[in-house]
Amino acid sequence: MPAASLEVSGLTAGYGPTRILEDVSFSIPAGRRVAVLGRNGVGKSTLFATIAGQTRRYGGRIALGGADLTELPGSGRALKGLGYVPQTRAIFKSLTVEENLLVGLKDRPRSGIQDAYDMFPRLFERRRNLGSQLSGGEQQILTTARSILGQPSVLLLDEPLEGLAPVICDELMAAFAALAATGAMTILMIEQRIQAALAFAEDVLILERGQIAWTGTPAQLESEPETVERLLGVAH
Repeated sequence: MPAASLEVSGLTAGYGPTRILEDVSFSIPAGRRVAVLGRNGVGKSTLFATIAGQTRRYGGRIALGGADLTELPGSGRALKGLGYVPQTRAIFKSLTVEENLLVGLKDRPRSGIQDAYDMFPRLFERRRNLGSQLSGGEQQILTTARSILGQPSVLLLDEPLEGLAPVICDELMAAFAALAATGAMTILMIEQRIQAALAFAEDVLILERGQIAWTGTPAQLESEPETVERLLGVAH
């Protein structure tokens, strides 16, 4: 699937009776790279989980490439081209690396697995290992590669660098940059490593208390140190 636009309008959602997102709206053109920033607990992960169909939605609309996803279950959204890599590193630990990757191919031929090995050579080296035998960083790479193999048109990455060694972070960011360079995916990334996120992104959304508090480009944000300190808690 080619890259697609993502439109969110009036989105209010949460878990059970607790509302975390309130009237969130934004529009991302196809092929853009977006950093979603904010302090801990402001609703960033809930936003991605809601787009992926994993929370309770109270109102609003979600559209991917103009197609309304709002009433679809998570599986239906994935079939429409939405890829989601949560923080949980949700791999099948009792399967081998290669078996995990085969799950991600969806309807693609088995030979498509080579795309993952080309992007992440360490997965080829560990292809016969069980998921449970991988380090945390390798599990994150596997989760990411499995989602990418499905060739989503929009990819949501929730803190892909969290707790990882610098060498793994560099490997992942290089892969994301290579993906973005092809223009084949629209990529939204939540990341606490602000400089890495800004170096990757073309656009920035900042959340505060479940709402969009600021939008702009990395250059604009860099020129507003008071905004960085107020909304991200980082002296700049």
